[in-house]
Amino acid sequence: MSSHEPTRPDSTPDSTPDPTPEAAPNSDDGSTSDDDATFTIDELAAAAGLPVRTVRHYQSEKLLPAPQRQGRIAVYHRAHLERLGLIAQLQDRGLRLSAMRDAFKRVEKGELWLDDWLGMGDQLRAPWSEERPVVLTEEELAERVGHRVGIVALLVEGGLVRRQRGLSPSYLVLSPGLLDISLQLEAAGVDLETAAGAASIMRKHLRRASSDLVDHFLDRAGAGFARRGSAADISEALEALRPLGARAVQLIFVQEIERALRETVEQGHSAPAPPPTPGPESEPAPESDPEPDPEADPEAASDLDVSDLDDNDPTPAA
Repeated sequence: MSSHEPTRPDSTPDSTPDPTPEAAPNSDDGSTSDDDATFTIDELAAAAGLPVRTVRHYQSEKLLPAPQRQGRIAVYHRAHLERLGLIAQLQDRGLRLSAMRDAFKRVEKGELWLDDWLGMGDQLRAPWSEERPVVLTEEELAERVGHRVGIVALLVEGGLVRRQRGLSPSYLVLSPGLLDISLQLEAAGVDLETAAGAASIMRKHLRRASSDLVDHFLDRAGAGFARRGSAADISEALEALRPLGARAVQLIFVQEIERALRETVEQGHSAPAPPPTPGPESEPAPESDPEPDPEADPEAASDLDVSDLDDNDPTPAA
């Protein structure tokens, strides 16, 4: 069955054609418009470039409207084909099927305009920073770190750069800003391993805090966040939140690090004492000659002074 011809029930050559057409003509010549085209499930899957089992899966997930029935045949329309195309677009955006199902329900109820919803998705995915990973040649990275021997290996070990496979040596710098910060800290006496550990601590806690904040804002959408909670209102709130949120994180971090340092001092914790500076090596004291053992050396016993012996003790005086 062609995608541009209506679906007709099976009939024998001798049967009388059904006087009621399945698709109303839209022109004087009796042709059928694309909007009135109908499909079997096999034809629908072929037109969408999908396996039939995928179309059935979307039906089971309530992502496709129910087809019409002509006897035992399920008949699909252009709207079903357009819905499959929309599902493919949303999957490319990374949306889950459950999120699509909820959005389609709201669209059908008139609670959501799909274009606004898609625009809000783009807004949610918009970057909050202009920083992007960069690829540096071996010479470019060496210049960036000041041609210091061994530091590139430390950067790779700390996860700040990654070696790229290829004919010519190159390195992927995931965050040029964090690389520069680490190098500045290293120049101030904070080695790369310590800086990487600090970054890991911050990332672990900020990852959790960021997820909690997103849940907090979404729970209050239309009731304290983003005015009425429409797609346009949420987009406006997020646009303001980008610069202000980054500034708030910086201010809160400064306040909390001041508090932690102040408590450290109040609790009597002091910085560890520096290791002692080694002084000039002193010459070892000369070893004294051991006194002779008379039992081990009989000849040495004859050299002992008689005055060193006690009348009641046959051994030499101590």
